[in-house]
Amino acid sequence: MKTIIVIGAGIVGVSTAIWLQRSGFKVIIIDQKGPATGASHGNAGILAASSIIPVPNPSLIKKLPFYLLSKDSPVFFKMSYLPQMFPFLMSYLSKSNLREVNKYAERMTPLIFDTVCQHESLAKGTGAEKFISYQDYCFGYETEENFQNDKKVWKLRQKHGLPFEVVNGNEFSNFDPFYKDLFDVIVKCKNHGKINDPGLYVKTLCDHFLSQGGELIISKVNDISSKNLNDVIVKIESDSLIANKIVVATGAWSKKILKKFKIKMPLESERGYHVEYVEPNFYPKVPMMLTSKKFVITPMDGRIRVAGLVEFAGLKTLIRKPPLNLLKNKIKDLFPNLKCKEKIEWLGHRPALVDSLPMLGYLDKNKQILVAFGHQHLGLTAGAKTGRIVSDLIIGNDIKLKISNYRPNRFMN
Repeated sequence: MKTIIVIGAGIVGVSTAIWLQRSGFKVIIIDQKGPATGASHGNAGILAASSIIPVPNPSLIKKLPFYLLSKDSPVFFKMSYLPQMFPFLMSYLSKSNLREVNKYAERMTPLIFDTVCQHESLAKGTGAEKFISYQDYCFGYETEENFQNDKKVWKLRQKHGLPFEVVNGNEFSNFDPFYKDLFDVIVKCKNHGKINDPGLYVKTLCDHFLSQGGELIISKVNDISSKNLNDVIVKIESDSLIANKIVVATGAWSKKILKKFKIKMPLESERGYHVEYVEPNFYPKVPMMLTSKKFVITPMDGRIRVAGLVEFAGLKTLIRKPPLNLLKNKIKDLFPNLKCKEKIEWLGHRPALVDSLPMLGYLDKNKQILVAFGHQHLGLTAGAKTGRIVSDLIIGNDIKLKISNYRPNRFMN
């Protein structure tokens, strides 16, 4: 039986491990902290099949002065970190044009359009099915003008076969009074889903993996190297492990692990925040993206999660108060009567490459080391399918999308 080591126990790593295990491989997961301790825990919980618009887009450039100068900006920068990330930022912003947006949409759609079905297949028989539900993902526009300004975005989604319905805000309020008087226009994205507790979902999947004979090692990975044409060595804190292949699914931390391979990797952390309102006095029925504020309100089991924003401050900077204060102040302004038992604050690191697409495929010519990271805001959405693709690559099955679009060496020229 061949042995595969998966480094990283987020949704991508755990999905990869389960699909490989189902195909008869011995699989070991290595993670420094354990399953779902990073972005897989704290995301908005949306299976966002229509999220084919990248953060760098023409509206980002148009609003850049606001994002840089306004205290209400949903984009945050740690000024002392800017010199270090300047090359990334310039390349990232250079993608804010229609040609790049169209390219991203064309390449991301095959990874996420069937996200709910992919998660259902992954979770089947694991006990994690209970966390998945079909639900519309809504976008709220405060004015008709704001909606009209976004018309190109919706036409692009329509072009890629992603269904949605535009409704009047007052009409919608009859269905979900939580959002009463907040929006003139609401767009309901169809064929979407929600994970009611993303962290517990991934942990339940991992528990199933372990119950089927999988192994989980909590350790830092110190080195990866090829032993020969058939074996790879992974050095951890107290041991060295040998496997036939290795999958690196360590999100925003992948650059450090893969540094020795000298692959060009323009990767940064798009830091995201959430505030949870535990045992609130009332709930929304559906998740809602507040389009002008760039955060999502999601009803979850026993709480409301408010998640989003973008901060560039690197991996080492601790949680910062301004993004959290923005979320809490906006919620207080919008929902003055909302009360809860407690508030829980969180920071996580989304892995973003300059073209916003993941790195997915073999890193080396001997086909011993695969990478699967860089999904930025869509790690949960694309995670189930990404794991299946990695498994298919190892088995040698046909891949029903153009895998070269995500090739790891695409930044070398």
